[in-house]
Amino acid sequence: MLVLISYSIFIFRIINMTTLIIFLILSVLVVVVSRRTLFNPKSHGFYRFFSWECMAWLVASNYKFWFTDPFSIRQLFSWFLLFYALYLVIAGMLLIKMKGKPNPVRDEKSLFGFEKTTELITTGVFKLIRHPLYASLIFLTWAVYLKNTTVPLFIIAMISTNFLYFTSRFDEKECIQYFGDGYREYMNHTKMFIPFIF
Repeated sequence: MLVLISYSIFIFRIINMTTLIIFLILSVLVVVVSRRTLFNPKSHGFYRFFSWECMAWLVASNYKFWFTDPFSIRQLFSWFLLFYALYLVIAGMLLIKMKGKPNPVRDEKSLFGFEKTTELITTGVFKLIRHPLYASLIFLTWAVYLKNTTVPLFIIAMISTNFLYFTSRFDEKECIQYFGDGYREYMNHTKMFIPFIF
């Protein structure tokens, strides 16, 4: 019993109340946004939920280190990753809206409206990588991690990255089901997250 109490006090010291409150608020938002896919392991949104939860923990843990030592290599690299993530999400969303022709007629209830594309996008950032939006989340994960690097947060960032990998794999299955051989051919000419590398 004494060991359990000591362990609880240790955990409480590591996790301050502000961190816990921020995490709980972000978690409520993630649950609300992910509610349609929470119990569907065949949907890419199921895996994305767990990644978002990891990211929520990273943000809650590192919010106070956002501007600490602003010109260190670690912080500069973090800001680079943040701006690259922002570029990917903006470029990806614009192309989805302009070229993907999202249509609510698509029957998949687990998809957000913008995900219900009816045209395969193979230009812009999609010409080099298949998943610019998930790549942006991976870069965001590591950018937030770099604000304050600790072993537990490194593990959380790795878990988040793995869940985004599974998210992308399940998204590809859904795209193959909808777009067929055109998507398979597209996969042969692109990388998942990093142009020419991975």
